[in-house]
Amino acid sequence: MKTENEQLGTMSVGKLLFKFSLPAIGGMLVNSLYNLVDRIFIGRLGALAMTGIGLSLPFMALISAVSSLIGIGASAIISMRLGQNRNEDAKRVIGNAVSLLTVLMIIVSFVGLIFKIPILNIFGASKATIDYASEYITIILYGTVFQGIGMGLINIIRAEGSPFKAMVIIVLGTVINIILDPIFIFTFNMGIAGAAWATIISQLVTSVLVINHFISKKSKLKIQKKDLNFNFTAIKDILSIGFSPFIMQLAAVLVSIILNNSLREYGGDVAIGAMTVINSVMVLFLMSAMGITQGAQPIIGYNYGAGKFGRVKKTLQLELISISAICILTFIMVQFFPDSLARIFSNDQDLIGVSSNGMRIFLMMLPLVGAQIVGASYFQAIGEAKKATILGLLRQVLLLIPMLLILPNFFGLTGVWAAGPVSDFVSCTIAILVLAREMKQLGRKKLILATN
Repeated sequence: MKTENEQLGTMSVGKLLFKFSLPAIGGMLVNSLYNLVDRIFIGRLGALAMTGIGLSLPFMALISAVSSLIGIGASAIISMRLGQNRNEDAKRVIGNAVSLLTVLMIIVSFVGLIFKIPILNIFGASKATIDYASEYITIILYGTVFQGIGMGLINIIRAEGSPFKAMVIIVLGTVINIILDPIFIFTFNMGIAGAAWATIISQLVTSVLVINHFISKKSKLKIQKKDLNFNFTAIKDILSIGFSPFIMQLAAVLVSIILNNSLREYGGDVAIGAMTVINSVMVLFLMSAMGITQGAQPIIGYNYGAGKFGRVKKTLQLELISISAICILTFIMVQFFPDSLARIFSNDQDLIGVSSNGMRIFLMMLPLVGAQIVGASYFQAIGEAKKATILGLLRQVLLLIPMLLILPNFFGLTGVWAAGPVSDFVSCTIAILVLAREMKQLGRKKLILATN
């Protein structure tokens, strides 16, 4: 009987993608509930409370950026090392990932707690919303190490061939969050602080379960004390691959700052709350797409490392078709049922109205976004960090930021919403061209191997 790792190079690509993507999709959807559940309950506290959450999103993006830097970088390297039968190198990578996540998350927490008020002001806080944002993010910053360990190492559990185990761990943590949210927020009357504490406790449980996996007999890649010592080669490998998602997440922080300030200037505090609703809707649907990329990455990384380029190409094609279908379905929902989607997160009529209008415009180019998502994740999986970074930055920095600075001057709040589809159209067109070229090159590599 073949092991999980051997199946990555032999099983039907379609079956593999389904096998790895289904639990990854479930995990990503459930994982997204960590924040979405908070927003659903907090939305019942009023529009300003929702805006306070929106102001904390850049902080959350920064925490996620550090987690992605190590977690995605390490998982991609591990997939390739396993494909190359370099198991000891793979173990060294996971040990260094644990040490890096711990140290970096402590630094993020320390700096964030010291400078949270001036940072929130930069993020677009007003006198009416800063107390909400400060109360929430203070508690979240207490638990950054838990979030870093849990969400960072969950990628490695998938990379070693245990996607279902990863999903189960995420589900358990999220169920705890869902149970605790209404108890803390309403029963104990803790308000927005209750949502934050529910999140931290659930992330603590997730991190404990993840660590337990890697020290148990069931794990192929056990965390060993000797591998926790910093190794320059392992760190360099992790950071070189993780740099792309890290930069893209940092870009998201910069975009959030500019976006929040533009929204406050042209639409007031309610507009920032509306953007929080729009982001929540995007997360609700597009986590399925992200789950497919999570499922595809170990398949692509393993087969690329093993020189099986035909299987890489097939995986890439199936991934693109699946994610594009999800994006088109999301587009239809957004254009025809924006009010219903907004009501999931708030019962404030003003917030629902602004959210619905902004949602239709901001997400207008969703049918094309699949190419951009697939392109960035594919180049991460094969170790092409520069290409992955460029594709990610093209949309979030090189195009979106200039549009946010230019369009509102002419069209006001509508210009803020329109910056999204304009940058999406250009960046996704480029991503489609890059992916088409890559597929041709994979075909050539397959022919070269077949003739040798």
